[in-house]
Amino acid sequence: MNILVCLKQTFDTEERIVIEDGQISEDGVEFVINPYDEYAVEEAIRLRDEHGGEVTVITVGPERAEQALRTAMAMGADKGIIVDDEDLESADEYSIARVLATVIKDLDYDIILGGYMAVDDGSAQVGPRLAELLGIPHISTITKLTVDGETVEVEKDVEGDTEYIQSKLPILVTAQQGLNDPRYPSLPGIMKAKKKPLERMDLDDLDVDEDELEGKTETLEIFLPPEKEAGKILDGELEDQVKELVHLLRNEAKVI
Repeated sequence: MNILVCLKQTFDTEERIVIEDGQISEDGVEFVINPYDEYAVEEAIRLRDEHGGEVTVITVGPERAEQALRTAMAMGADKGIIVDDEDLESADEYSIARVLATVIKDLDYDIILGGYMAVDDGSAQVGPRLAELLGIPHISTITKLTVDGETVEVEKDVEGDTEYIQSKLPILVTAQQGLNDPRYPSLPGIMKAKKKPLERMDLDDLDVDEDELEGKTETLEIFLPPEKEAGKILDGELEDQVKELVHLLRNEAKVI
């Protein structure tokens, strides 16, 4: 079974975000595999170990994103592909999906996995867009995956309940928290990852018209949420506190 994992390198969710000149500053920021993509990598390795084959991890990003691929290979993935081109630095989800589709259409695969969203933009669009471009079915936010021959059975979260879906290979699925517990790269795994094959590509290597990669969205502004103001403590009798609370909610917070 040939398994592809599309992953993204994002900033660590524990990092303090700083905005400089309208952009997120990368100074001193630690970058990691997007947390939801870690579930996809782990599931791909488990499928490979159960059914045989190989796991290829793919990313579109700057040179530093190679480290995310190396981490995935240290976890157990067999090889990686990175598409690094300065013309893709501001690419949106539409553009990224088209680049991935161009790379993947020439690969042999049975199943494609990815995280259901990236924590830095939260759009959850790349996976479904990629499946549409490849002409294969997709199922998002899965929490359980079983492959039996050509048949795929999944469980997915649906607003507090569980949905059970059956489909056929090839297919693209996106992982939700709860699918598995991603392993930590071992020291031997880290050493082996340094020798595993990693293919580097840019747009000149792809059979794609750059006009087709023009994004469909534009970021107008990046800003931090307003700082929370200190809360108010109401004093006095309970009846007086209730009256004061209603007054504040109506006239200051304007929520009633």
